[in-house]
Amino acid sequence: MEDTNVDSSSKSFTEPQESPVQFPLQRKSRNAPLPEVVTVRNWKEYLGESLLIIFSVVLALILTEIFNKIHEDRQTVRVLHQLKEELIENKRLEEEQYQYHLGVLKNIDSALRYPEFAQKFMHDGEIDITHTITPDGVLRHDLNSVAWEIARQNNAVAAIGITTYRLLTDIYDNQERITTSEDKIAAVLLSYESRKPENLRTTLLLVRDNYHAWDIDRAPRLLRLYQNAIDELKQY
Repeated sequence: MEDTNVDSSSKSFTEPQESPVQFPLQRKSRNAPLPEVVTVRNWKEYLGESLLIIFSVVLALILTEIFNKIHEDRQTVRVLHQLKEELIENKRLEEEQYQYHLGVLKNIDSALRYPEFAQKFMHDGEIDITHTITPDGVLRHDLNSVAWEIARQNNAVAAIGITTYRLLTDIYDNQERITTSEDKIAAVLLSYESRKPENLRTTLLLVRDNYHAWDIDRAPRLLRLYQNAIDELKQY
């Protein structure tokens, strides 16, 4: 009987081992899209960003308004300072002109009183007013209004109040009337009737009356208004 017990060492054999599975290597393409990273934010973050944007816009508007206001205030101060200087200069010119016009009236009175002097004013139908009545012209000075026009155009007068504005309006209206006197007197002197020798006295009276109405009677009050306006604008 055969021995069925076979020695385990003699029957041992090498069992085949499974080789590892080889997977082909996959190269990443350079053009392959990169994975997208999505950041998830909550409503608080959105609200914070929105408030920050709103705050930035509002702050920018406020700063712009502040800078504009500063610029406008500086511009207003400059314009009103120029207006005050113009009033000071016009007051000086009108003081000189007032005295000049008083002298013109004396010349007219002399012509009315002394015929020989009046003949120098009108001779052979020609009027020589410069060498007899008005040696420096009908108006000695021109009164300026440039700064006043600039102040109104730039709305600088809004900073001075309604009372001062009325005062300035009154001043420059009277200046305009004084300037108009030159045209009024010229209309008398250039008329056909004024050249007639028999109308010499009437011509002189009309010239005198125009000086009174447009210049001399207006000047004392205008000088007071100038000083009042200068005092109102003294801070500029």
